Amino acid sequence: MIVTTSDAMDYRVLATYPHDVHAFTQGLIFADGQLWESTGRYGYSSLRRVELTSGQVLQSVRLPANVFAEGLAQWGNCLIQLTWRAGIALVYDRTTLKQITQFNYQGEGWGLTSDGQYLIMSDGTAQLRWIDPVTYQNTGQIEIRDGKMPLTQLNELEYINGEVWANVYGRDAIVRIDPLKGTVRGWLDLTTLYPKERRPPTADVMNGIAYDPATQRLFVTGKYWPLLFVLELIHN
Repeated sequence: MIVTTSDAMDYRVLATYPHDVHAFTQGLIFADGQLWESTGRYGYSSLRRVELTSGQVLQSVRLPANVFAEGLAQWGNCLIQLTWRAGIALVYDRTTLKQITQFNYQGEGWGLTSDGQYLIMSDGTAQLRWIDPVTYQNTGQIEIRDGKMPLTQLNELEYINGEVWANVYGRDAIVRIDPLKGTVRGWLDLTTLYPKERRPPTADVMNGIAYDPATQRLFVTGKYWPLLFVLELIHN
């Protein structure tokens, strides 16, 4: 199946794999052949290592019941996990999933990624902010606009080939952002990827983007979705 988007980017579905229907997906990373996933909701939030093809949870840590986990990013051998309204980010050793430290930030935490120099964070508004991964200080921010309009509800983030890709909460689409200008370069329309009439009643919104630069595969899923989709991106 190939779907054409307005900015002349297509995709082809390469595979579908099982995904934990109890996972309220908030953040997704692909590294070393496996997925790392942050799941949310109070009393159910977790950080987990997942086998790609089976969806089996190989390793996990549960967060305190009063913490609602959000976006996830990798920095070196660390995983950094946001929280929704607690104002803290948790830093883990990627191998052991042992928490190393934490740091504070203002406002809500939604999505998190890294451009190799800084962490990039969304908070549900039209703003993206840059955070120093060593000092954890906010180093700047930019408003994201689609044309002349601010684009709010920026959620899960992934840094791909110099762009920030973001789930927009409530939409079956991924927006591609120029992080230097704050402008939208285009959208990847995923409305026909997993139509709502095919989803179980328990499935929630699309959320979760991971990328494998070695194979240029894109992995996408959603909250409580039973499937994870592997996509090949096609540039016309």
